Amino acid sequence: MKPFNPLAGNPLATRDDFAKACISLLDPLIPSLTPGFGAVKLGETGTRYDETAAQIEGYARPLWALAALLAGGYKWEGAQKFVEGLGNGADPEHEEYWGAALDTDQRMVEMCPIGFTLAVAGDHFWEGLNERQKANVAKYFDITEKEMPNTNWLWFRVFANLGLSKNGYTYDHDRMEKDMNHLDTFYRGEGWSNDGPRDYTQMDYYSGSFAIQYLQLLYAKIAGGVDPVRAEKFKERARLYALNFVYYFHEDGRAIAFGRSLTYKFAMVGFWAAVAFADVELPAPLTWGVVKGLLLRNLRWWSKQPGAFTPSGTLTIGYTYPNQFMSDNYNSPGSPYWAMLSFAPLAVPADHPFWTSPEEPFPSASIPQTVALKHPGHIITRLGGHTFLLSSKQQCHYPLRAADAKYGKFAYSSAFAYSVSTGSYSLWSSAPDSTLSVTYGDDAEWKTRKKCDTDGIEVIEGTSVLISTWTPLEGVGIKTWLIPPAEETPNWHIRIHHITTARPIKTAEGSFTVSNERRGDNRELDIYAEGNDGRFGSVNEAFAVSRSGAVGIVDAGTTNRVGETMNMDSNSNLLLNRTVCPLLLGSIEKEAWYVTLVYALPAEEGSDGWRKTWTDGYKERPKIPLWAATIMSH
Repeated sequence: MKPFNPLAGNPLATRDDFAKACISLLDPLIPSLTPGFGAVKLGETGTRYDETAAQIEGYARPLWALAALLAGGYKWEGAQKFVEGLGNGADPEHEEYWGAALDTDQRMVEMCPIGFTLAVAGDHFWEGLNERQKANVAKYFDITEKEMPNTNWLWFRVFANLGLSKNGYTYDHDRMEKDMNHLDTFYRGEGWSNDGPRDYTQMDYYSGSFAIQYLQLLYAKIAGGVDPVRAEKFKERARLYALNFVYYFHEDGRAIAFGRSLTYKFAMVGFWAAVAFADVELPAPLTWGVVKGLLLRNLRWWSKQPGAFTPSGTLTIGYTYPNQFMSDNYNSPGSPYWAMLSFAPLAVPADHPFWTSPEEPFPSASIPQTVALKHPGHIITRLGGHTFLLSSKQQCHYPLRAADAKYGKFAYSSAFAYSVSTGSYSLWSSAPDSTLSVTYGDDAEWKTRKKCDTDGIEVIEGTSVLISTWTPLEGVGIKTWLIPPAEETPNWHIRIHHITTARPIKTAEGSFTVSNERRGDNRELDIYAEGNDGRFGSVNEAFAVSRSGAVGIVDAGTTNRVGETMNMDSNSNLLLNRTVCPLLLGSIEKEAWYVTLVYALPAEEGSDGWRKTWTDGYKERPKIPLWAATIMSH
């Protein structure tokens, strides 16, 4: 069976289109509801928490959209089942009782969408319960003394209390204040909050769309009448953050694939949805029409990704196709429905400027093509036909699956998604794209950058450069300079590495990846012949061109590395299930300088024009900056 995409064919242009899209995602859940409607079982894969909590996810996360749908005056025939499910799930005497939350329990996460639902659609959900059921829900939400991770999780307890307060029920006001005051300590400036205390270095989509900025804005709207000072503070942070966050998107609607939890898919645009929900006017050039376009274009892009859905129309664990390798250990079959938070604009009326303003394109002419963002440690550029970032700061604060791939690579793109490791002992399974990997011997594991010992952004001769030092293996020290594209050579970025080692090592440096399927017959890429898809490797360079674009890597130094195009392990890439990666392979006895040029040109949807330009672009190599040559000479 071919996957079924419920969004396919929906123009996603009007409020009614948006509501139809929401309903089309809710409808496939009905057959998976349990008899008492308190859980949704969408699959058999496991997660780090218990099966009941996994099925609660399946019930609770769609509420992000259902609540907004009902608050906006729309109806859905399955709504009453979810109301009954709330009453049964919180009832200790019902066979579908969810069970009381323990310390660091996943159940507390799902209290957030339920609390939001009670706050904005209380006339349907809260008033749909009898007095005993209301008391059960309040008791279920009593997690005041429970231990929670020192991260965005604290917002979930805030929203549990917020849902009760909006319905005039007893709640813990003091706990709410303590949690929000502590969450304020995560703030770093210019709108950015870290996902945790100061010694954490995670500023990914959790800082904006998935949790912190998103929930700040929902709180500002829901509680602004009783907490106006804090509400305005959150809105002002959003205005600042928006001026940075817009750079993570491309003109075609796609967002840069970076960080964890990307199985949440179109939750990546949740921040723009929250801006509309909270009625926050943003600074120029971010008009309501621009915000609307950012959100809707992203949904339209997802409407063209059939593999993001199962044959029955439910969301898959994965990015654009089912993929357990890229998942996190907290991803159950219901987890992807965190994506439904992007339907928050349904709660605002039809005469809101978000809906009445004409959709506007990405504000390319009004913002720089390349920008350095201090707080996340990113340099982001739209030069070269895709939006991508260079990164040298972030890491996960706990042993996350594939953490080095999700945070430690040199570059992350909207068009060329990153790959994750599928094994330990072979280069091709270690996801070497956009990395410099090292190993001590043929039978040893390949190691890459997981964290930076030091990092920073420096402006050198007018260009922002990312500089980091890192230690992939004991006795191996590497200093890396990442240089964004120049306007003269927009498809190239430059990496410079100074490597010292106490014993001989082998190295492998990768570019972005492209589809390992050629046009016409979908066969594996063969040797490149002019005008056709293919790949080649030789001394000092490697290149591949296929249906998804053209990528290459060149050694511009004096090390004579060998170029090779490597078949990546299947299902390692987030975007494409079969990919090939151009690599430079080398060896170092004690010390070396690597000067690496990385080329990337994405395919143009519906056009082959890009195929006529890539050869000239690949031949026109960027110049190594004089300052870099000076550093290497010393």
